[in-house]
Amino acid sequence: MGSSLPSPISPEFLAAFSEAARPEDTLTFAQFMTLALYHPQLGYYRRPKNRVGYGPASDFFTATTSGPLFGELVCAACVALLGPRPARDFTFVEIGAETPAGILQDVAHPFASARTVRLGETLNLQGKCIVFSNELFDAQPFHRYFFRAGAWREVGVGRQKDLLVEIELPTATPATLPRHAPEGYRIDAPLAATTLAAEIVAQPWSGLFLAFDYGKSWLELVEATPMGTARAYRRHTQSNDLLADPGQQDLTCHICWDWLADTLRGAGFPSVHLESQEAFLIHHAGPFIAQTTASEAAHFSRKKLSLLQLLHPSHLGQKFQVLHGYRSAKFPLASPSSGPLLPTL
Repeated sequence: MGSSLPSPISPEFLAAFSEAARPEDTLTFAQFMTLALYHPQLGYYRRPKNRVGYGPASDFFTATTSGPLFGELVCAACVALLGPRPARDFTFVEIGAETPAGILQDVAHPFASARTVRLGETLNLQGKCIVFSNELFDAQPFHRYFFRAGAWREVGVGRQKDLLVEIELPTATPATLPRHAPEGYRIDAPLAATTLAAEIVAQPWSGLFLAFDYGKSWLELVEATPMGTARAYRRHTQSNDLLADPGQQDLTCHICWDWLADTLRGAGFPSVHLESQEAFLIHHAGPFIAQTTASEAAHFSRKKLSLLQLLHPSHLGQKFQVLHGYRSAKFPLASPSSGPLLPTL
C-alpha cells in the first residue's frame, strides 16, 4: 500500500492497542484514531497539554489563536445572520471548545447566555440556540480506503511485535464510494464527522448552525486527491506518518462538505451555505471589520495582525470554510441524546 517504514510505539500504547484490537490484533484506521486521540489516559485530546498556539511546544494554530477578536467577529456575524430575530433570545453553544470558556471568553456578547460542550460531555441542545464549532469535525475518526484490482479495500492498522503497520483488512466498512477509480487511489472518508453532525441536528433545538472547519467537496475528494487528505501535525510540522508516536500528534483529514450540508438539509435546514472564512467574515461581519480597521489605522497593532491572519487568503482566510444554516422551531425534532460528545472507548 505504499506505507512508510514503521515507527516505534510506546509500551503503554501497544498494550492499549492490543486490548482494543482483540482477538486479531488489528483495527480499522478509525478505531486506531479513536484510541490515539481519545483514549482516557493516552489520547492526544485527553492529555493536559497546550495544543493550540504559536509557541514551539504547541502543535498548530487556528482562528482561536487570535484571542478575543475571533469571538467578536463570530458574534457580529451571528447577529447579522439572525436578522430581525433578537440575539438575546438565543443561547450560544460552542461544541468541542478547546478551553472551558470557549471563544467568548472576555467578549461582551448579546446572547441570553453562552456555554461550552467539551470532550466527554453530553450535548443536551434545547430551545433557541446558536450552535458553533471550530475545527470540530476534522478531529473525528475517519476510515481509509484504496482502490486495487477493481475494488475498494480498507486500510487497517496491525501490530507486528513492537511496531504498528498499515494492513489491508479482509472486509471493508460499508461506505458510499465511486464504482471505479484509478489503481491505488486513496479516499479518507470522514464518516464519523457526518454521524456527529446528525447527532447535533437531531437535538430539539432551533436556530443557527455555524461550523468553521476545512474540507472539500465530494467531487474533489474522489477526483483531485489521489493520495487522500489524511495527515498528522506535531509542533507545527505536517507529516504523513500517521502511526508515529500515537497520542503525541494530531490526526486529521478534510471533511466532506457535501455530506454535512446534506445532513443539515435533511434535518430541517432549508438553506445551507458554504463560504470561505474570508468571504463569510467580510459578508456577515463587515461593519465590525470596518470599525476595527478604522480604530487601528494609526498603528500596526496585534489586533490588526490577528485580523489579517483571519482574513488573508494566504493565511486562514481561504484555508478554512464556514458551513451555516438556520432552521425554525417548526421542524419535528428528536429527543435529546443522553450520550457523550465525541468518540468514547
